[in-house]
Amino acid sequence: MKNMSLQKIADACGGTYHGPEESLSREVSCVVIDSRKIQKDGLFIAIRGARVDGHTFIPQVMEKGALCSVSEQDLGDVPYPYIKVDSCEQALKDIAEHYRRSLDIKVVGISGSVGKTSTKEMIASVLSQKYNVLKTEGNFNNEIGLPLTVFNLREEHEVAVLEMGISGFGEMTRLARIARPDICVITNIGVAHIENLGSRGGILRAKTEMFAFMNPDGTIILNGDDDKLRGFTPDNGIQPVYFGLDPSCPYHAEQIRNMGLKGTTAEFVTPSERFEAHISIPGDHMVYNALAGIAAGQALGMTADEIRQGIEQLVPIAGRNHLIETDRYSIIDDCYNANPVSMKSSLSVLSGADTRTVAILGDMFELGNSEKEMHYETGAFAADAGINVLICIGGLSAETARGAREASSGSDMEVLHYDTKEDFLNEAGQILHKNDTILVKASHAMDFAKIVEELQK
Repeated sequence: MKNMSLQKIADACGGTYHGPEESLSREVSCVVIDSRKIQKDGLFIAIRGARVDGHTFIPQVMEKGALCSVSEQDLGDVPYPYIKVDSCEQALKDIAEHYRRSLDIKVVGISGSVGKTSTKEMIASVLSQKYNVLKTEGNFNNEIGLPLTVFNLREEHEVAVLEMGISGFGEMTRLARIARPDICVITNIGVAHIENLGSRGGILRAKTEMFAFMNPDGTIILNGDDDKLRGFTPDNGIQPVYFGLDPSCPYHAEQIRNMGLKGTTAEFVTPSERFEAHISIPGDHMVYNALAGIAAGQALGMTADEIRQGIEQLVPIAGRNHLIETDRYSIIDDCYNANPVSMKSSLSVLSGADTRTVAILGDMFELGNSEKEMHYETGAFAADAGINVLICIGGLSAETARGAREASSGSDMEVLHYDTKEDFLNEAGQILHKNDTILVKASHAMDFAKIVEELQK
């Protein structure tokens, strides 16, 4: 890894090097916190987890050929190099910040209450038509995951598309210090993590901490249909670029044609041109994602043809509005995470199916004092959307079921509630019918991926 000698690493994290002087000039091949992923000449940072202390694996990784370890413990007289630090978690961030600043690369930072991952996937798909792109994988978007993503960058990469997730004040500042984004994208300001951030105004303040460490000549791309973002003035003086469905947004969409589970076709308008593109993943939110991708692409000098290709080549990922066709069901796997806005969006997608519709919904977490009210409103929304069967699982989802029952009074909607996934799966064969279109969605901690796996069987 370029600019990642043991001397520079020790300087970056303020650590004390112990080992042969001649090794200080050697560069590490990778940086990991998982001992199973160590490579020859790699750097292992011993993170203390809730269940596992990485320090116990230091001898093992050194035997496997690691060049050095970072440790909070004084390891004494050992036959291998190590760097002693006060905090391995802080060292991880400090070293990642050093590495990022040593690279000549463009970074797109993406945050927002809803749609970070799908927007990240869209922007990465667009930019990959012209550039060698590295993107955040999985849920590596926090103060541990973001540094690990940065460490995956190599000289051949030209753009990094980094998802940046937070739950409290100050976190985005620390992430932005590492990422140093050239382009900042915020999808919306909703209610996710309102329990910690107090209000949507608090969420806005926390998300926009990203701008403090961005390129002063960079670009800010905001959702112009969001009441909190429209008209927002950053302290750094950069004039935001807005996208949305409102025609007053410089990047907007016209002639939107919803094709149900087959996606959406629209005419996209930019400050300089317009073009038509088809998005294969269903959902109105995908139009917003495409607009963000177009704005990012144009900020990096891409042509309309390149951007169109990126939009149309986007493929779904597991747990994110991923349509799975089996011999028996059509499953919309959207179980990675959930909040009231994304839940309603997914229910709208489901309502477009031309079969019997079934929504399997679980609890949504971190909603603060209004959590019961928000679950109730989600159930009422499902009823208003015309969902045929609503299956609610979990303690909070009892309110979802109650909201649906009261809103659907007098209709044929079937509403069921179960305490656990297992309770539902024991009866699933009697409830679900052949050719049903089924939405599966809940907060990540509900582990609804198991339901998707069982339905696929």
